[in-house]
Amino acid sequence: MKILFDHGTPRSIARSLPGHEVTRAAELGWHEIGNGELIRRAEEAGFDVFVSTDQNICYQQNPEQRLIAIVILTDQQWPNVRLHVEKIAAAVGAATPGSYCEVEIPLPTKRPFPEMPE
Repeated sequence: MKILFDHGTPRSIARSLPGHEVTRAAELGWHEIGNGELIRRAEEAGFDVFVSTDQNICYQQNPEQRLIAIVILTDQQWPNVRLHVEKIAAAVGAATPGSYCEVEIPLPTKRPFPEMPE
């Protein structure tokens, strides 16, 4: 599959997508283009999947009318994302034209400080 990463998508995810062709929007000079135009160009260029961290896309676009699948990550911070690359790879692998999927990347829970002895 041809996959396009939006500017907020951690590039290291590509290592978990063997057999796929991953391109970053910045490599194409598309990093400052709005979502609608970016998705349109991606479709015209033959991309199968668009991976982004912009959770507003579902409100701005109608994924069902698209030729490209959209996969949204709920966090873009690599320390959190790296713990969920298998979920991301599964979502990309299951993507079909016009599908929309959000991959939940939970924020890490903070451990409470231990009690200080008095």
